[in-house]
Amino acid sequence: MSETDLPIRPEAISGERYLEVQASPEFQLLRSRLRRFVFPMTAVFLIWYTTYVLLGAFAHDFMATKVWGEINVGLIIGLGQFLSTFLITGLYVRFANRELDPRAEAIRTQLESEIK
Repeated sequence: MSETDLPIRPEAISGERYLEVQASPEFQLLRSRLRRFVFPMTAVFLIWYTTYVLLGAFAHDFMATKVWGEINVGLIIGLGQFLSTFLITGLYVRFANRELDPRAEAIRTQLESEIK
């Protein structure tokens, strides 16, 4: 989105007003909701990924265990990394569409209505 597409010029809103919005309960709730999703999801993924790396480094026999034909545990867990990435992305998009975007839009609308 270019600056010409914006409904109002960003400089039309004072820095003080931005700080007031940032301190508002609505904005704090928005930040809280974001953090309650992002931090746990990041921790889960990092633990999952670190486990995969450590298993690859120190549990060669386990990772080489054949599951079906030439498919081994390491390959399955590796593919699981990709699947979990897509799953987390989908969950975040759904969460943002349901929780974050409506709250952010309400804050933006309120701020813009004060200028017009």
